[in-house]
Formats: sequence, C-alpha cells, structure tokens
Amino acid sequence: HVQLVESGGGSVQAGGSLTLSCVASGWSMKTQCMGWFRQAPGKEREGVAAIASDGTATYADSVKGRFTISRDNAKNSLYLQMNSLQPEDTGMYYCAAHRPNSGVGWLDFRGYMYWGQGTQVTVS
Repeated sequence: HVQLVESGGGSVQAGGSLTLSCVASGWSMKTQCMGWFRQAPGKEREGVAAIASDGTATYADSVKGRFTISRDNAKNSLYLQMNSLQPEDTGMYYCAAHRPNSGVGWLDFRGYMYWGQGTQVTVS
C-alpha cells in the first residue's frame, strides 16, 4: 500500500519560511522523479518543483531562487525549503511520484501517479 504523507505546512507572514516534508511508505522512491505541487482555491494544480533520482532539480519560474527541493532516499523522504514566502504562495501543497515514461514534463501533474493528501500553506 503506497502512501505519501506531507507535513510542515502552516501559517506565516510574508517574507517567512517553511520547510515541507514528505515521507513515502509501501514503495521505494529512490529511482523515481518526485515533485511538489500546489493548488489554490479555484485554481488548477501547478507544479512547483521536481527532483530526479540523480538530484537534478527543476523549478517553476515563480519560485526560482526562493524554494529548494531535496530528497533523502535512505529515509524515503522528500523536502521543500520555502523562503521569502509571499501571499501568492498560499495553497495546499502536495508531494507526488512521477510515472516513468509518462511523456509529460516533470512539472505537469498529469505525469504523476502517487499523491499525498496535502499540507496547507497560508501566507499573509
């Protein structure tokens, strides 16, 4: 039974920081590209950052220079360090595992096969 569990969300003031964590169980993430997505009310889910098994990372333009994605395969865990948070960063944040050979980009939610339940981030 594959499970992804996010934590670390919360409410912060603009300019603040948060670190999100995602722990996977029931399956090893070490060979998978992993990603973070977010969804604000009334908006489509958008890719924030993704990281390949070799550590290569890609970011949405809106978060470049502010967010850092990382992984610890030994702990089967994924992280997102978020700095200089802005109100537009508000949303539910999800971690997800990329489907091999999906044919879509790493920041496209259609290419992901396993999803967590999300953790809420609110920036005011």
